[in-house]
Amino acid sequence: MRDASLTTSEPPPAPSSEARPAWRLNLVLFLATVASVFVTGVVSFPSKPDDPMITRAALLHGAQFVGTVMTILVAHELGHYVTARIHKVDASLPFFIPLPLLSPFGTMGAVIRMRGVIPTRRALLDIGASGPLAGMAFAIPLYLYGVAHSEVVPANGEGMVELGESVMVRFLDHFFAPPVPEGMTVVYSPIAFGAWGGMFVTMINLLPVGQLDGGHVAYALFGPKQDRYAITVHRAMLVFFGVIVAGHVMRDVQAGRALTVPLLSQHVANALFWLVWFQVLGILGTLARPRRPEPEPQGDEGGGALGLLTVRTRIFATLGLVTLASIGRQQPSLLLLGGFVAGLGILIAMEVKGGVLRPHDLLVHPPTGPEGLDLPRKIVAIVSLVLFALLFMPEPFSL
Repeated sequence: MRDASLTTSEPPPAPSSEARPAWRLNLVLFLATVASVFVTGVVSFPSKPDDPMITRAALLHGAQFVGTVMTILVAHELGHYVTARIHKVDASLPFFIPLPLLSPFGTMGAVIRMRGVIPTRRALLDIGASGPLAGMAFAIPLYLYGVAHSEVVPANGEGMVELGESVMVRFLDHFFAPPVPEGMTVVYSPIAFGAWGGMFVTMINLLPVGQLDGGHVAYALFGPKQDRYAITVHRAMLVFFGVIVAGHVMRDVQAGRALTVPLLSQHVANALFWLVWFQVLGILGTLARPRRPEPEPQGDEGGGALGLLTVRTRIFATLGLVTLASIGRQQPSLLLLGGFVAGLGILIAMEVKGGVLRPHDLLVHPPTGPEGLDLPRKIVAIVSLVLFALLFMPEPFSL
């Protein structure tokens, strides 16, 4: 799921008497997203062919799931939209993104387009922080209710996906989750899973990079220095991928387990999330980058090689690595694992030569006015970044 408020300098299109209402596409995408999330909730219901109430139970499961996910997502988007209107920033209605079956939540979130430049850092902070805070105002109580009504089942481990735990989730579980005896595990209710998804999406959006919500908040707080911080945070994702794999390997060694191909393939797949998002942010930065001619190559210091990795190249490279890791997890083989390592090495070499592992401007935030934040807004900005730390999940999904 994604919610990145893109800022462009393009003027709004000229009004046309024959143009369709501006909200029509937004409404169609919203309804398509509701249907997509509902279908995802129904399909994810644990089927029991001999249960005569399976259809009704599955529909109820889907209804609870879509109600939870869309409540959090709509609150998030309205937080951005209303605040933008208050500051008289030309913002579109949310464009919701349906993604049935491919996404565990049935959606990739939503996007609000902002035309022109946000005039002040105060306005930038208000717009950037309002979405995550509004979404969390619904996600937390929904999670509390949902986890309190979740089921405790035997932990057989077959085909079960383990969801990541953040400091926030652990704190809430301590008081509201049912007790879990040895050999048992909690299976989230659809409301708990939907709310967990809302917190997971908020974590992603609060990454202090580029034009994600966290990037807006950090730029409002730190000013142009945030452009340097964003590059560090972005590269840390690639490092984190390696750290997670290495951490699992070290634990295997300490436990006396042999480093087999199936085990290594599983570790790579579990850490893949951060590698994917490292590439996704490179793609988003390329798409949001103002169009201008590339300078001519000037040896190692020239910027002409920045175009070596295009959006298409990054997409195909990322999909290829994800495919190798996914197949390797299901059908481990030395050939697939070796192919993944070789492909990752080539991709990193390309990033060093002409991508985001060399000086670049793909994550530069559009400038705002020079004035800083007042004290209340500084507190809101700090609270928003602390919220990111509380929601941070080292491994959001693992098997």
